[in-house]
Amino acid sequence: MFAPTTDHPVETIEKEVIPNLRFAPTDVLADQAQLDRRRTDAERAARLGNAYHGKLDIFFQTADGQTKRVQTAVWAAHPGYLTLKAGIMLPLRAVLGFDFY
Repeated sequence: MFAPTTDHPVETIEKEVIPNLRFAPTDVLADQAQLDRRRTDAERAARLGNAYHGKLDIFFQTADGQTKRVQTAVWAAHPGYLTLKAGIMLPLRAVLGFDFY
């Protein structure tokens, strides 16, 4: 289970809001182990979404530093972004982690 470290409440949003958000040009993760884990989890999320249409929570950070959560299925994990249901794209550099349930 992934739990973001933040003093502020994590807002749960609908995936349709994501295209209206702004994301920082730099990655929210700095540690290579965290980057590797995120890549592995992104690929696992895509397998879950394609094989079972399973949903999960994705925690991510916007350009203003707010942490948000979206509950959705991942259709594809590309090198720089995730493709969610309905063709919505989320930059991988903004993803803090995944919570599989």
